[in-house]
Amino acid sequence: MKINYQIEMEKIIEKEKLQNRVPTLLLHSCCAPCSSYVLETLSSYFKITIFYYNPNIYPEEEYQKRKEEEKKFILKFPTKYPVSFLDCDYDSNSFYQIAKGLEHQQEGEKRCYLCYQLRLEKTAKEAKKQNFDYFTTTLSISPYKNSDWINEIGLMLEKKYQISYLMADFKKKNGYQRSIQLSNIFGLYRQDYCGCIYSKIEREQCKKISSNV
Repeated sequence: MKINYQIEMEKIIEKEKLQNRVPTLLLHSCCAPCSSYVLETLSSYFKITIFYYNPNIYPEEEYQKRKEEEKKFILKFPTKYPVSFLDCDYDSNSFYQIAKGLEHQQEGEKRCYLCYQLRLEKTAKEAKKQNFDYFTTTLSISPYKNSDWINEIGLMLEKKYQISYLMADFKKKNGYQRSIQLSNIFGLYRQDYCGCIYSKIEREQCKKISSNV
């Protein structure tokens, strides 16, 4: 039976509310637009720290641009509880190691699964190290990301590191559309490719085909 991750997340939130608890959450974020709806949804129930670990992003200038946009956004976005930011070094070698041999795959294939795993595992380790109550990621807000894979990885890491994973499918309840609205309201930079060099090449090829039609 397919799991409804949105409902599972709502159950966890209700459980915490009944206990009058405001748990801590380490939220992996890939960019400000993806985090916008997620913060709007969760910041009334969790004390959130944004964890910026995205070694897949190419080039480094793009990585820095997305990072700075995220930092600026959380400073101006109103939340019930303060949102903090935890930075990581630009660790592109880690991504190229897991992508080796899979360079020519299309977006959404095994390379993407390994990329989700790379980023979520780093998040789970950090959440355990710093005694967060939960960890999760904004990745499921994208219609191009496989939410089943993301949650499968998250639950596997929950068992591996003994740290609670917050199941989610943020594209539900028009989450993706709301992220676009919030991006427009706050004037956020929205990139036109996922992040890695392979998705950038794929997107550029699609643009060329479209322009020739």
